[in-house]
Order: sequence, then C-alpha cells, then structure tokens
Amino acid sequence: MGAHLQPLALRLLALTFPLVAKGFSDETLEKAAKSEGYCSRILRAQGTRREGYNEFSLRVEGDPEFYKPGNSYRVTLSAATPAYFRGFTLIALKEGKEGDKEEDHAGSFQIIDEEETQFMSNCPVAVTESTPRRRTRIQVFWTAPPTGTGCVILKASIVQKRIIYFQDEGSLTKKICEQDSASEGVTDKPILDCCACGTAKYRLTFYGNWSEKTHPKDFPRRTNHWSAIIGSSHSKNYILWEYGGYASEGVKQVAELGSPVKMEEEIRQQSDEVLTVIKAKAQWPAWQPLNVRAAPSAEFSVDRHRHLMSFLTMLGPSPDWNVGLSAEDLCTKDCGWVQKVVQDLIPWDAGTDSGVTYESPNKPTVPQEKIRPLTSLDHPQSPFYDPEGGSIKLVARVVIERIARKGEQCNIVPDNIDDIVADLAPEEKEEDDTPETCIYSNWSPWSACSSSTCEKGKRMRQRMLKAQLDLSVPCPDTQDFQPCMGPGCSDEDGSTCMMSDWITWSPCSVSCGMGTRSRERYVKQFPEDGSMCKVPTEETEKCIVNEECSPSSCLVTEWGEWDECSASCGTGMKRRHRMIKMTPADGSMCKAETTEAEKCMMPECPIDCELTEWSQWSECNTSCGKGHMIRTRMIKIEPQFGGTACPETVQRTKCRVRKCLRGPGMEKRRWKEARDKRRSEQAKKNLDSEQYPVCRLKPWTAWTECSTLCGGGIQERYMMVKKRSKSTQFTSCKDKKELRACLE
Repeated sequence: MGAHLQPLALRLLALTFPLVAKGFSDETLEKAAKSEGYCSRILRAQGTRREGYNEFSLRVEGDPEFYKPGNSYRVTLSAATPAYFRGFTLIALKEGKEGDKEEDHAGSFQIIDEEETQFMSNCPVAVTESTPRRRTRIQVFWTAPPTGTGCVILKASIVQKRIIYFQDEGSLTKKICEQDSASEGVTDKPILDCCACGTAKYRLTFYGNWSEKTHPKDFPRRTNHWSAIIGSSHSKNYILWEYGGYASEGVKQVAELGSPVKMEEEIRQQSDEVLTVIKAKAQWPAWQPLNVRAAPSAEFSVDRHRHLMSFLTMLGPSPDWNVGLSAEDLCTKDCGWVQKVVQDLIPWDAGTDSGVTYESPNKPTVPQEKIRPLTSLDHPQSPFYDPEGGSIKLVARVVIERIARKGEQCNIVPDNIDDIVADLAPEEKEEDDTPETCIYSNWSPWSACSSSTCEKGKRMRQRMLKAQLDLSVPCPDTQDFQPCMGPGCSDEDGSTCMMSDWITWSPCSVSCGMGTRSRERYVKQFPEDGSMCKVPTEETEKCIVNEECSPSSCLVTEWGEWDECSASCGTGMKRRHRMIKMTPADGSMCKAETTEAEKCMMPECPIDCELTEWSQWSECNTSCGKGHMIRTRMIKIEPQFGGTACPETVQRTKCRVRKCLRGPGMEKRRWKEARDKRRSEQAKKNLDSEQYPVCRLKPWTAWTECSTLCGGGIQERYMMVKKRSKSTQFTSCKDKKELRACLE
C-alpha cells in the first residue's frame, strides 16, 4: 500500500516510536507493525496528555450506562468548534484487557459511511479514517458482545496536525457495562435530569437522500415516498421507539402503512409527558431537488421536564422499514440548550413484518421481533444487500437547529455569536445596513402567511437590485422572510393555544343515505399565561353515502383522502378515490363515480430575472490620459416568488486616450476640439434625421445631471421621435437613449 493510501493514524505512529528512524520506509513500518501485532501498537501510541482536554468527545447514542447483549448502538466521535481532526482510530476492549489478542476485543463495529471510515488493514477490529482530511465528526454502529462479556471500554485516538491524542479516561473513553438480566426489559438510557431553565424552540428539517440514483437496486420508481413525519418532544418517562425495544401499535402502523394516526393518538395519551407533537407532510416522490420542493420541516419546543425528542418516518414502499431519532437529548450538562444536531440516518426494521424487498407481500413476524438497524447482510434479495458486508448507504439526514429561547436562561457557559443572533428579537435586527452603492427598488408588501392555522409559517417580501455601482462591495439579498401565524393567532399573545392538525374524519354514521361524521384535534401546547383554551377540538358535518337507497343503487365506500397536487407550483389537479363495496341487488351496472378530481393551487412558480443585451460602451469620460467607460443593460422581467435574482446592470472598464499635453492652454484647446467634433457629429445626425422621409427625430436633449454627487455616476440623454411613419417597413423608428459615465 502506498503512503498516500495509508490511514493517517498509521503513518503518524512513526512520530511516536523510535523504531522508525530516519531512512525507514513505509513498507518497513508496515512489516514491523505486522510482526509485533498492530492492535497493541495502537494502544501504546499515546501522545501528549492534557488534563481537562475536552475538544474531542466520544459518545454512544443515548449515553447509556449499560448495554444489552446483541443490540446495536450508534457511536459518534466529534470535535467541538473550531477544533477538527484529520485521522482517528476507534476500538472496543473488554475491561482490564490490553488488546494485543483477538479475544481482548468486544463486540463489532459496522461502517456507516465508507467515504469517511474503514476497518484498519492490520487491525481489522479497529476503525480508522478512509482518507486523511479535516473533519469534525464520524459515526459508526457498534454491536454489543454476547452475554457474560462484562464491561467494555470504547477508546478513540485523535490525529490533529502531527500529534496523536489518546486518553485512557475522559472525553475520548467510554465505559459501558452489560445490563443485569434482572433489569431485562428496562430501557438502558440513563435517568438524567435536565438542569436547563426556560424553554427552547427548535426546527427539525428532514433531507431525504433515497433515490434511484443513490440506491438503484430494485428501486420502486412509481410508488417511492417518505410517509408523514410523526414524533414529539417528551420526557424520559415516555419512549416512542428505541433499538432493542418492541414496536407499539402506533409504530407498527407507521412502519407498515405509513399512517401516523395511531402514533399520534398514542402520543396524545401521554399528555403529561409530551410538550409538542412533531408533524410534517409526506413526500411524494421520495426525492426531488431542493429548488423544486423544499425539505419538510416542523417546529417544536422543549423544557426542563420534556427535553428529549423522537420522530420516525416510513421509507415506502417497504415491509416495515423506517428512519428516525430516538430520545435525542437537547439539554446540555452545562444547563443550557443544544444549538444544533446533525444526524445521518440509515433504515431500521420495526420487527413486525418479515418481508425482504421493497414490495414484498405482507408477512407478519410471529412472534414480534425487536427493533434493529438494517445491515447489508440481512438477505440476498434485500435492496441493501452486499456480499462483502459493506456499509448501507445513508438514506436521509436530519438537522435540528435551535431558533429561539424563552424565559430566564441559566446555562453557565457563555453563548457564542450564533446563539446571540438566533435569540435576537425581530425588532433588534431591523436596522438597514444596505450599502450606498447598491440601488434597490422599494420593498414589496408582505405576502400572505404560508400557514392558515396557529402553526408557525413564513411570509416574504421582495425588492429589485437596480444597479451595483461598486462591484467590490457586495449587495444584500433581494428577499426577506419573517415568521408568522394564521389569522387570529399571535405569537406574542400569551393566551394563544397551539393546536394539532385535524385527525382524519371518522366513517359516516350510515352506510346508505345522509349521516354525520366527525373529526377532532387536541391542544399541543397550552397558553403560557395559564388560561384555558377556547378553540374547538371537535368538528361535525353531514355526509352522504350512496344517495339512492334502492335495489338499483350500489354500495360504495367513503371518499379517501385527496392525492398530492400534480403540480409542485402553479395550478394542478388532485384526485381522490372510493371503492365499490357491493354491486346493485338487481344486477344492474353501478353508476356511482369512483374517482373525483378538482383543481389545486400551489405556490407561484420561480420566475427568473430577464435582462436586455448590453448597450455599446460609452465614450471615455476624459479627453486625454486614463479614464473609464461604462455600458448598461435594462431589466425586462423582475424576479418573483423566489426566482433567480438579477445580476449587475452596469459594468465599467478602463480606457486611455492620447497622452495629455502639458500646459493649461494646450489642454483647454484639446477639450474644445473634442467638444466641437462631438457637436459637428451631432449636427450631422440631426440633419439626417430631418431628411429621413418617414421617421423624424427631435434633437438630442441635454445630458441629465450625474446620478451621484461624487464619482462613479452616470448621465443620460434622449432623442424622441418627432414624426413616426405609418408604414410597417419602418418598425425601427423608436425613441433613443444614450448613457455615459459622468465627466470627472
């Protein structure tokens, strides 16, 4: 293996051991490593030790104190901003063992991203970097060893620049012990209390990366989608789902059917342990570019009691495969709120269906199995199968960002600048810092709020960049966004109730004729002022099923939910369906419609800026020596609804006329000659225009005043049509306009 392909950790060991003296090659190093047992050399590769050195940390998802034999856990090695690392090694040892024997190592690692991580060639039980480069985070799965192993020590070494940091305790070492059989069935997550004060608001954004391009094997072209996201912020007393646990009926319906209704009901029943229900719409198809469809997002709040968040969404179609987060803790040990969480996701199996392909027929798993991550060796027919046992390609990424904090905060760690900006009130950020060299139109009125309910939405306003007089000074954005809520709702009103979306309508009360149906919603967050919610939580309406209750009428189901709009922007069509439950008793044909369609309106499409061609370069703004010329172009169509902004409309270039002669008299004479020449040319143009039989133009107007008082401005003048021909042959008879740089 060439030096450029070796893990950086392997090459950096040469700095630590006297074995590799000057003149030793990488080949010599490898031979020596093999002969001595490379795993033991890793353990002895300790660099400078620093007390309290916590720029780097090793974390097991959920921070468990105990592991369940055979369960899988996500392990993350990360660097706190602004630190980074280039290389690393990660091992898992039985407590008290040295690691120079194969049996000293406990459990096994599973690669998540082959571009980031790989198994070490000379120590296959250890994980290292795939390529040496700057990085701040890596993730792998670790499968716990069998019963009777005892405590396990997870250790990481960090290569930063040319130094190896390896700690036997502290932030780069994690001790996790086998769970006692007496406590089997109890969650292995530690019972930790949150010491943060006030509340924090977060935004969850889900980025799907499951497509035919990234996962081509057996990809379901027509039916691929992500189901509606469902989850909540909750306390440690309630777990929506977890690896090694069993799926509830709500989790099962999400996993197999993509239906969040039952899951939402289960969350609702835990009202004392839940602060916010997290919901986002389904995505059909599963992947589209972000400039076509925005990534789904949802906002939620946490407090000291309910500081965890969990969610899941089905990868569909599939037997029972999902992605999500379980009990992600947003409270820090320093009594603050986490600023940002980024997690890459691979699919997991809910343990309720035994299908092995995307579109396998239903095959209930009896008895039900535990929730576990999918692997590349599950089944040869699996779309994720890899005979070499490689990693499963990531199917999604979730980003959780803190967007606001309320109430008195008690964290003892000073905020960084991002925290301070995120918590600023809107009125504190209204100061206009637009440079004077950027000429804009006025702001448009605010658009309508994207939310028609008391859920948070956005509204937008726009302005047009007319000119950028100094290209070295960047001009700010032409769009501005502001949070908003639907009519009758106010974020500042302490008596506002945060309501859930309406749950699906109940079946009609009759199977034939007119009946009633109902739907309900519930309070997601009660008013901060302690008052009661006065908004309705139940709604009832009339419904008609099989209007004619006669022998010639057929029995049909109720209408299903409307499909997604056929257009991502502008006007499209949406459809809904129902089925025939029973044909007419008299044997006639069923005349009831089974499909219904109607128009649907989506946000206006991206209209991009359109410009005219560049004008000719103006005259040089000086009669001798160095000067400049400009050219312009006009905006034909202004951008709307998030379309591409207009680029520059004025360009400047240097010009040089003949060398200036010394002496004020000579220079003045040159200037007069240039002026007389221009007047002569203008008089000729005017004469030509008067003699032109079908298109007569008025003389050029005087140059306008300079557009700026000091440098860099432009002047304009016009020639207007005096008499226009009625003949269609002379369509070029138009008003004329000239621009030039202001004479200095």
